Amino acid sequence: MIGFLGGTGPEGKGLALRMSLSGQKVLIGSRSLDRANETAQLIQDMSPNCTVSGALNKDVALYADVLFITVPYEGQNSLLLEVHHQLIGKIVINTVAPMTFSGKIAEPKSVNAGSAAKEAQELLPGSYVVAAFQNTSATDLLDKTIKMEGDVLVCSDHPAAKQSVMSLVEAIPNLRPVDSGTLENAKCVEHITPLLINI
Repeated sequence: MIGFLGGTGPEGKGLALRMSLSGQKVLIGSRSLDRANETAQLIQDMSPNCTVSGALNKDVALYADVLFITVPYEGQNSLLLEVHHQLIGKIVINTVAPMTFSGKIAEPKSVNAGSAAKEAQELLPGSYVVAAFQNTSATDLLDKTIKMEGDVLVCSDHPAAKQSVMSLVEAIPNLRPVDSGTLENAKCVEHITPLLINI
């Protein structure tokens, strides 16, 4: 089962839809059970032959086998501190790209660890953190009439976990996983997102 921590935002909804369409059972997490259930129902309506449920973040962390972090960067630390025990031994896919806005211009946000993904790994020493999907459009993901095309850069310090995530990428037609090395490279990948927004 694939779980989404903070799965009620645009990126979480979009990735959850694509994962459900690929045949995965999906569990949507939120701090609010009502919001989680509402989002799960939305995705279920868009993919009626799939299995999508809602739950609190802590229950998603407990029951899902692979987890996506799909919260804004500002919510990452508090979320992971809340659920880190439930994530031990699990693959955690970090989609977070820290950024700020000056007017309509997006800029990368400095992170002490170097990247949101490395920071997540420091907070989750017993988990296998993989950085991926930071540059994938949430708008496109949520429109199932759009055929996703492009590369997904995948970084991790854990080769087996990285390979598992690359296989998940391939489950979305026309997306290509690219082995992008260790989490040291996640900073560069995260910084691409503000550039794409500005373009």
